[in-house]
Amino acid sequence: MSKAITRPAGAPLDGFMRLPAQRQVGLLLGLALGVAVLGVAWTWASRPTMVPVLTGLTERDTAEAMDALSRNGFEYRLDSGSGQLLVAAAKLHEARIRLATDGLPRASSSGFEALGNDSGFGTSRMVENARYHHALESELARSIMTLRGVEGARVHLALPRPSVFLRDRAPPTASVLVNLHPGRRLDDAQVAGIVHLVASSVPELEPEAVTVVDQQGRLLTAPGGHEGLSGRDLDYVQRLEDSYVRRIGQLLSPMLGVDGFRAQVAADVDFTMVESTHETWDPEGQVLRSEQLSEDMNGAADMPAGVPGALSNQPPPAGIAVPGANLPEGGVAAETGVSPGPQSTSRRSTRNYEVDRTVSHVRQAPASLRRLSVAVVVDHRPVAGEEGTGSAPLSEEELAHISGLVREAVGFDAERGDSVNVVSASFMPGAEYEAVAQPELWREPWVADLAKQVLLAVLALIALPLVLRPMLKNLSQQGPRPAAALPAAAGAPALPAAASAGALPGAVASAPARPTNSQDSLKVAQDMSREDPKRVAQVVRQWVATDGNQ
Repeated sequence: MSKAITRPAGAPLDGFMRLPAQRQVGLLLGLALGVAVLGVAWTWASRPTMVPVLTGLTERDTAEAMDALSRNGFEYRLDSGSGQLLVAAAKLHEARIRLATDGLPRASSSGFEALGNDSGFGTSRMVENARYHHALESELARSIMTLRGVEGARVHLALPRPSVFLRDRAPPTASVLVNLHPGRRLDDAQVAGIVHLVASSVPELEPEAVTVVDQQGRLLTAPGGHEGLSGRDLDYVQRLEDSYVRRIGQLLSPMLGVDGFRAQVAADVDFTMVESTHETWDPEGQVLRSEQLSEDMNGAADMPAGVPGALSNQPPPAGIAVPGANLPEGGVAAETGVSPGPQSTSRRSTRNYEVDRTVSHVRQAPASLRRLSVAVVVDHRPVAGEEGTGSAPLSEEELAHISGLVREAVGFDAERGDSVNVVSASFMPGAEYEAVAQPELWREPWVADLAKQVLLAVLALIALPLVLRPMLKNLSQQGPRPAAALPAAAGAPALPAAASAGALPGAVASAPARPTNSQDSLKVAQDMSREDPKRVAQVVRQWVATDGNQ
């Protein structure tokens, strides 16, 4: 009996070496291609989702940010299309904190903290003023960028040089350019806030000298010569109308339901400011304010009188008694030749009266209601009929009752020209609003990374058994055996070439390719035994005779 042949350990390598050169090259190329495909797929799946770390970076800030990310061990990539600096989505916030620690981007942080940079000993006053000017503009821009809806801002201040001459002094002006987020707009209150913020930050800057423009070039502040209602006046009218609508709603909601009516109010408000001053006098209402009396009496009997001159200035003659001298008791004044002079009396009286006067200064309110128009629409009343539930309009009595309630709620004044109109109409069914869609799960960065890995695993499971394995197996198979090499039974040596050719001519012609293992050889022998048992028996006899001769 033949002994089993032991397969050496290097049989696979020997089989590869026995292949033709073309198949060896193809086998190696196939292996290299498979490894390359798996490597590329693994690299693509393991690469994280990249997002922009910051937007609006200048080229200088981008270069400094790349250097900072490299020092801190962050993986980044520069988008060739948009020029944005991309980092992994999972490390976005950490990268931004690192960049902020290094003071990046510098374009958005050039405020008053930049005054301490490059402040050398030889810096001129003009350079210091320019730095302060730029720092003030940057600080104002940073404050404006904190407003909701504002993505970026730039502030330009025109500060004239102070002059000692009054005629040469010019007021400062300012211009603000705001870059809004897509789909956003600033209302009048926000624009007014920006104007007053800039005007309050610069000395002697009036709010009228501040101009605000958006990125589309639209002027957001009204020109100085514009006449009309201001934003504050329009806001007052709207709040007044809303208050009247709210009153009507609170009154009719319990009766008709929240969706059973619609009310609108139009208020005509006069914002003309009128000032008047009135002064009136009452002649009958006299009041004594002050009185001054003066009385003078002149008597000169003891003094010479007459025309001033030499005769009137002569001394009196001898023996003439001087008036006012001591007289002897019981004596009588001696007679003189001079008679008593004339006497005069003067009286003056001054009286001041205060006339009753009334001065009134009247300043009317800046907002006065001139006319009020109210419109109310009431839905039809639901009515159950034979054909189902329907609707019917309200009666005239019910409409009149509702109209009276509305008049009382808004303070109806017929002399002012107010009007109230209440009608009944059938409302159309309201449209059903769709629920707000939640953010899609597949937009999350971790979902994209997981999908890449799952896709790589699926491709590997499909490619290995269905593509690579058949291709490598086909390349590793040898060609057909020579005609003299007839497959032998399991564990038996092959037939000699001469005996095989002479004994089994038909078997050689129909022999398949050389089997690669014992199972294939056994299968070939079984097929031959079923097709031609006689020839197989002859082959077996020859094997036995050959073993006996040995």
